[in-house]
Amino acid sequence: MKMTDQRAINASPAQVWDALMDAEVLCQCVPGCQEMTGSPQEGFEATVVQKVGPVKATFKGAVTLSEMDPPHSLKLSGQGKGGPAGFAKGSAQVTLTPEDGGTLLAYEVEANVGGKLAQLGSRIIDGFAKKMTDQFFARFQEVVEGPPQEAPENSGDEGGDDSAAEPPAKKKGWFSRLSSG
Repeated sequence: MKMTDQRAINASPAQVWDALMDAEVLCQCVPGCQEMTGSPQEGFEATVVQKVGPVKATFKGAVTLSEMDPPHSLKLSGQGKGGPAGFAKGSAQVTLTPEDGGTLLAYEVEANVGGKLAQLGSRIIDGFAKKMTDQFFARFQEVVEGPPQEAPENSGDEGGDDSAAEPPAKKKGWFSRLSSG
């Protein structure tokens, strides 16, 4: 199964790239991820618990990064074994393009399953793969940007109207604040 989509992320390509290289960020973004260790150079090891239709399995697998052109593009490839449930493997070609002060993250994903999972039928598997991909990139965007912030009410400062002279600060997610130092 193949899927393509894109997301506008309110962070620089360098910040998005750094997040893609961080095991902690990736662990937060992979639905059902219990643990992720490793490095971009050597690859990541992950434990993911997922339920696909009636089949629940713990997948142990590896993710490798290749075709890296920082901070423009890379390929994420992974495979996991879920014991009797079967296996899942796939890859995502990710492209980062500067756009309007942020980054346009485009991706093309290809996913395959085997074993009991494959017996569920392509409709269930395709729907599950799309849901997992959408959740990963939505969580990734939220982690990089940070949760939406509401405009502050009156801060109680009754002084002059100095606030009109300064443009509002761009919100930064925890990862953006960390990486911009």
